[in-house]
Amino acid sequence: METVNNSVEQRVVLYDVSWETYERLLADHLDNSVPHFTYDRGALAIVSPLPEHEKINRTISLLVDLLAEEFGVDLENLGSTTFKREDLKRGFEPDTCFYIQNAARLEGKIELDLTVDPPPDLVIEIDITSPSLDRFPLFAQFGVPEIWHHDGERVSILELESNGYAERASSIAFPTLTGDNLTYFAKRGVALGRRAWMREVREWARAHASSSN
Repeated sequence: METVNNSVEQRVVLYDVSWETYERLLADHLDNSVPHFTYDRGALAIVSPLPEHEKINRTISLLVDLLAEEFGVDLENLGSTTFKREDLKRGFEPDTCFYIQNAARLEGKIELDLTVDPPPDLVIEIDITSPSLDRFPLFAQFGVPEIWHHDGERVSILELESNGYAERASSIAFPTLTGDNLTYFAKRGVALGRRAWMREVREWARAHASSSN
């Protein structure tokens, strides 16, 4: 067992955990937003995010919603929904995730079957400290095409390629948005009050809306 406690999150990693135990834990915490569970072939990470982590997560999540609104893009924000596949013996709960390119395929759906339905188009991953369980290979197994990864200093945009994730200059979902833009707005979200920050994001989005379509 590995245990990590810091100012950002509390994390425990257990090994040799059965799929049945993982599913029982999910069922026991069905109505709770925390902790978050990640399961990878017997390794189970249990994470309880603390306020700093959640503030960054919610700031970037709101950024996506604002950009989509200003760019006229439909999306589905599924937050930290549980995604799991028994055939892969893997499961995860992202910090936040979005269906953007595939948003229309979720219309009318209450439950998802990832053996048939697509994975999220975009996952937000906050890793201010070194994770005990590397989730990128797990996201790749599910076919998540894009990750916005915040490492505590900068936000990078990662694209799924044949051999894993590689950094790219701009977002797949929002082509005019770069990693530098994301880093700037993440930092401004801490420095500014929420209303001033939202106004700044909207002004930037409106200035770039024509080139995003």
